[in-house]
Amino acid sequence: MIHRRHFLPLAAVTGVTLAAPRAFAQSTEKAAAFVKSTGDKLVAVVNGPGSASQKRADMTRVIDSAVDVDGVGRFCLGRYWRQANPQQQKAYLQLFHEVLVTNITSKLGEYQGVSFTMGRSRMQDDNAVVSTTVTRPNNAPTAVDWIIADPNSGPRIVDVVAEGTSLRLTQRSDYASYLVHNNNNIDALITAMKNQVSQSG
Repeated sequence: MIHRRHFLPLAAVTGVTLAAPRAFAQSTEKAAAFVKSTGDKLVAVVNGPGSASQKRADMTRVIDSAVDVDGVGRFCLGRYWRQANPQQQKAYLQLFHEVLVTNITSKLGEYQGVSFTMGRSRMQDDNAVVSTTVTRPNNAPTAVDWIIADPNSGPRIVDVVAEGTSLRLTQRSDYASYLVHNNNNIDALITAMKNQVSQSG
């Protein structure tokens, strides 16, 4: 079930035209630096020593500092977020965090020896898109784009696109499908998420 964001005086126009590329460049540079720093931390956890519980704790800290978990969680629930009551919203977000951490940490062993290289960065609407290539032993390189919101003021990861597939769109589709097949019952989804976390523990 659970798998895998003018009409202006000539002088002013000229000023905006010259300033915009610099502003975009600053945004993409900051986003790229953020992804490089976050990626280095992730690789250090995956390839470093420590018990499974220690790695889970270390990975949780990286996720909490780099990912807009609540924002991604709300996006993944889609229209059902507005239908949920405050208690359901709170329970869902807490479980979404646990599911995210569990899904990542359960696969750490598969990524031993992982590395990444930085690619180009660009702006897409208000977000920055930072391209990387992820490499791990005995696997073909994977193209991964990191979608970064607020690259200037407070960069946070809001999506990861692996080989053209958006993880948050995939998750949103999975949740919507589950809810449709369970009479749009948000409590049923919450129960299923609890079961997933407990079974992975």
